[in-house]
This record gives sequence, C-alpha cells and structure tokens, in this order.
Amino acid sequence: MSSALAALRRDFGGDIIEPNEADYEAASRTVLAAGSPAVVLRPSSVGDVQAAVTVAREAGTTLSVRGGGHGFAGFGTSDGGVVIDLGRLASVEVVDEERHIVRVGGGATWGQVADDLAARGLAISSGDTRSVGVGGLTLTGGIGWKVRKYGLALDNVVRAEVVTADGEVVLATAEENPELFWALRGGGGNFGIVTAFDFVAHPTTDVFFGKISFPAAEAATVLQGWSDQFRTAPEELTSNIVFANPFLGGPEAPVEVLVAFDSDDPERAAQAIDPIRSLGTVLDDDVALTPYADILEEGMIPPPGIQFLARSAFVDADSAPKVLQILAEVGASERSPIIALRSVGGAVSSVPEDATAYAHRAAHLMFLTTTVGPRPVIEAARPALDDIWETLAPHVTGAYANFLTDATEREVAAVYPAETYQRLAAVKQRFDPDNLFAGNLNVRPSIR
Repeated sequence: MSSALAALRRDFGGDIIEPNEADYEAASRTVLAAGSPAVVLRPSSVGDVQAAVTVAREAGTTLSVRGGGHGFAGFGTSDGGVVIDLGRLASVEVVDEERHIVRVGGGATWGQVADDLAARGLAISSGDTRSVGVGGLTLTGGIGWKVRKYGLALDNVVRAEVVTADGEVVLATAEENPELFWALRGGGGNFGIVTAFDFVAHPTTDVFFGKISFPAAEAATVLQGWSDQFRTAPEELTSNIVFANPFLGGPEAPVEVLVAFDSDDPERAAQAIDPIRSLGTVLDDDVALTPYADILEEGMIPPPGIQFLARSAFVDADSAPKVLQILAEVGASERSPIIALRSVGGAVSSVPEDATAYAHRAAHLMFLTTTVGPRPVIEAARPALDDIWETLAPHVTGAYANFLTDATEREVAAVYPAETYQRLAAVKQRFDPDNLFAGNLNVRPSIR
C-alpha cells in the first residue's frame, strides 16, 4: 500500500488522508459507523477516482465508497481498507434548460441539490434528509416527499457516468450500456463508482407540508384509516407515519402523521389532507405552505457509541390491514422499536416491473422498525425484534435497501428477488468480475 500511495501522490489532485494525520479521525468514520481504514482518498476529479480505484484494485484491499455517509450498514468506511470519499465531487449544473436536465456530482447531498435548484424553480424527487448523499440514495431507491407524483429518485435518472473496476470511465443510458443503466437504478454500488448523474428535474412550487398528531390510544384506527386513504389519494399527496418513539414516550408517544401535498393550491391541498385530519383526535396540526427545499430535514449525528438496528419491508394493499394491526399492537408494548411507515404507489407503481433493478413496484406501503442505543441495548433487543418480524413475515415482502443495518444473504435476497438478482449478477460479471465493489448489499458475479 505504501508504494502505491507514493506513486499516487505524484498525480492525485485530491486529499490523501492516512492514520497519522489530523483529519483522519473525522475522515475515517461515517455518520452512523466508525472505522479505521488504511487510507481515505478524496478525489477532486474523475481522473482522481480512476486512480483511487486502481490503487485499491492493485493493493487487493477492501474498497469502501462514501457519498453522504448515512448508510445504516456503514458501507462508507472499513477497517484496514481504502475509502474513496466523493465529497469533493458535488457540483450541480443544469445542462439542458429546456428539458430540465440536471447533472449532479456523485458526492453531492440532497440539501445541496435542493438549495441550488430552488433558485431556478426546479426540484428532483429525492429522499427527505438534506445531508444524505445523492449517490447512495439514488442507486438503491429514493423514497421522499415527491415519490408518489414523480417516482423514486432513480426513476428520474437518464444518464450516469461510471468509473468501473478496471479504472475505465463508461456512460450508461437507455441507449449506451443499457444493461448497466438498468442495473444502476436499484442495484446499488455493485457495478462501479457513479461520478455524475443526469436527472430530469421538474418545475416546482411551494408545497403544503407539516405534521398532524393523534393520541397513541388511537393508533390502530389512525393507521388503518391512513392506509385506506392512500388507495385513492391524489398522487400529489405523500405521507409518513412515525409512532412508538421512545424519545417521545414510547407506547404513549403521539402518532405523528407527516404530509406533503405537492402544490401551492390551498383548496386542493385541503381536499387531500382533510380526510387525514378526520381520522382521530387531532393534538397538533402545523401543516403550512413551505418552500420545497425547506421541508428536507437536517440529518442527525448520533452521540459516540450510539448504534442503530433497522429493518424494513413492503406491504401490498391487501395485506396492509393485518400488518397495521400487528404494528399497532407492537407499538403499544413497552419495548417497541420506533415504527415508521411511508406511502408509495402512485408514480412508483406506474413504472413497469422490469424497467429498473428496483423490484418493489407493486407496494402500497413501506415500513421500518428502528432500535437506537449503545451496543448492549441493541443486542438485548434483537430477540424481541426477531419475534416481531417472524410474526410479520407471512404478510410482508422484500426490503428497502436504504433502511437496513444488516447485509446478510437474507437481506440481499429480500432486496433482490431471484430473477432480479440473476440479471444483476450477469451485469456484475461484465463490469466487476472480481467483485472489487463488494462493500454493499453485494451481488456476486455470475459464473459462466
């Protein structure tokens, strides 16, 4: 490694951060995970990314790629390996004014993108957190406040610039390297490092956004009624629910329904949101017209030693009543995890099942459970969580890759059904036959 780094220093235009340097402690960790990599490389150009990939490949070491660093599984760092931190590749440029095509660097965050585009009256369907990286979110999904109207973040990608395992730069579009383009939209970081995405943005207005809270005792009724609303709700309406939050009272915590109506028309917003207000006893309602960029929340940086255990799944409309009944019962117990649900459907389900590697188009809802605490608390909670998920298993499908802490074969199989996995493995064989990019929900190269 030392000789490879000595050679790299001659031409590398970015930062090379080793364990004995002042910036190392901050550079070695992600938002949610600590690590002790042999070196952190921060490229300032695509050429730097190529050189960094070559160093990792020739050294035969673990390679981790970091965008925003928010992944629950901690893929953006390692012990003893090479970390490529894309944070300096964060440009946002409108490259086609007429078609609203926006080129975004692979290390940008969604807050940067939203702020830059707000001045132009544009937006891109993304996640809901400002500091989350564009690359990590997009490559595996992108469920945010515009998802039912404009689809997943990955549904809005029309071009990707990729540094592959052999250090080459390739473009992926519907016409050029179409199988790679298919795989990148859902297959995660398995196929290379995306140094730039081209997204189709859309004109945006202020949106009606806020939180409507209900008593914990009304959870079962609110959950069922909320789900029923999204069988027919307009696509402009997207909503999340959070309940059983231990930081707000656990089983006594209010049921918080967050809503975003993607229009500045107050009459249409009221027509869409008022049925949710009528689901129970409203404790608080702060829904107001808000600039879209302002509804993205700041990412939380946990105190040292705090860990997360997150699991997720999808629910179809027929299974929703049973799943919501189970979750309401779990939320009423003293040791419930934090439970969150997100409405999907709409534009997500209008995309053909095989158009991208994202395999969960038919879902009505996505939900996750999250446990937070020091390692002993996490480990003590696992048996009860396993019991909860065993009860849910007959009624749910798949998993959302962005909300998983573990990356075992079970999780990989949940994210990628067999047919999707086989197609991804064939793309992997072509672009990364030695599995250099293994720090992810890993798809192994197919053996021919």
